[in-house]
Amino acid sequence: MDKLKQANLYRSDLISVGGKLVERYNKCLETLGFPRTKLTSFSIDGMGWSPEVAEERKDMHYLNHGDANPHGIIISPLQKGKPVYLPFHSFDKEMMQHIFRTHGRKINDITRDSAICIDFDQDIDVFYEPLDILKYKDVSITFRLIDNLEEKQKQQQLLIDKFNHGNNFIDEDIHQELLESAKTFGDLRNRDLTLHSIHYSTKSFFTRAFNGVYLLRDFIKPIVVFEDLKYYKEAIKDTIHDVLIYHISQPELIEKLKSHLIIECDLDRIVNTPIYDRVKKFMLYSVLENPEHPIRDILNNKVLLKSYLNKIEVSKRKKVMGVELYLERLARSNAYKLEDMVDESFYFALHQPHSSLMPDQRDLIHKLLINIAPKDVLFLYWYDKEQFYKNYETWDDSFREWVIEQISNNI
Repeated sequence: MDKLKQANLYRSDLISVGGKLVERYNKCLETLGFPRTKLTSFSIDGMGWSPEVAEERKDMHYLNHGDANPHGIIISPLQKGKPVYLPFHSFDKEMMQHIFRTHGRKINDITRDSAICIDFDQDIDVFYEPLDILKYKDVSITFRLIDNLEEKQKQQQLLIDKFNHGNNFIDEDIHQELLESAKTFGDLRNRDLTLHSIHYSTKSFFTRAFNGVYLLRDFIKPIVVFEDLKYYKEAIKDTIHDVLIYHISQPELIEKLKSHLIIECDLDRIVNTPIYDRVKKFMLYSVLENPEHPIRDILNNKVLLKSYLNKIEVSKRKKVMGVELYLERLARSNAYKLEDMVDESFYFALHQPHSSLMPDQRDLIHKLLINIAPKDVLFLYWYDKEQFYKNYETWDDSFREWVIEQISNNI
């Protein structure tokens, strides 16, 4: 990952945590019912998730009490606007933005000397069946402060009222209680520590529950797409819910998404775009065996690229050039069929969210498409960073350099 880090493409917006902030983070963990971390320094994202703590725990979702009960931590106002690097739901970043829009001023004040624990409550204690995700509707977002600071504020105010009553201002014991409270918690008299609960309404989304599920319910009929074959097989036994159920690897899924006007693919248009160029070069890289030149040079140099296209065997060449060959022949005759000439995964990778979709819907469908056919390295980085990082580890070193160029040139 060193090259990605040097290019600021690997978790570059994390916030460093050290000193007193570590203790506050640990108090949040305890408040939420999790064990403390033994680390003395680490980094966090906008939701309070830390890759170092996750590695320590050997649990990427250590801020969850099961799939149905995720949590977050705010220990710094610097978390505002920061990426959520491992969202459990596709709407997690939007929820954090909602929190800072609603309580931003109070968060700035509270995190001067305290920290905030976040509960995301869907009124679901635990998932029992895969289609329980259909219960996801409104999320109630509630907050707790470490050290029960709201209660300490009330106690401090009671001490002040007691001090101001009668001749108590000369009582040294009350003086001492007030001093100890002020030293421990600061002057809480004029602090607004009340964070009222807020709500977030879900529409279509992705969740990592059941090893990855897409719920598309803004369209003609709800569609549920499972990434895990085991949970897909369990879900299709359901006879209660009126939804369409697919596994992400089913070719029929693409046709259903097109018929519901969720995705589209205009080959004549997309063949002249950078998207097609990236996918085509990925396809070439995937079929090259023992090239004599660095992959980066082959993909960046037109002469070298044509040379290698002519060197590979015909079946592989057709796999890479099938779209252009199909369009060329289609211009002369309608007798040619796309499925006979174009590699299925290549074709799937060229689909895009339908032009009628809203921006948030487009982002979700981009994520779904890149998981169906992960062949556009730029979109994979944009829409599924964790999968991108996993795939990156398997790539040729020179291909990695080309990938970094593609991403850096499009930021």
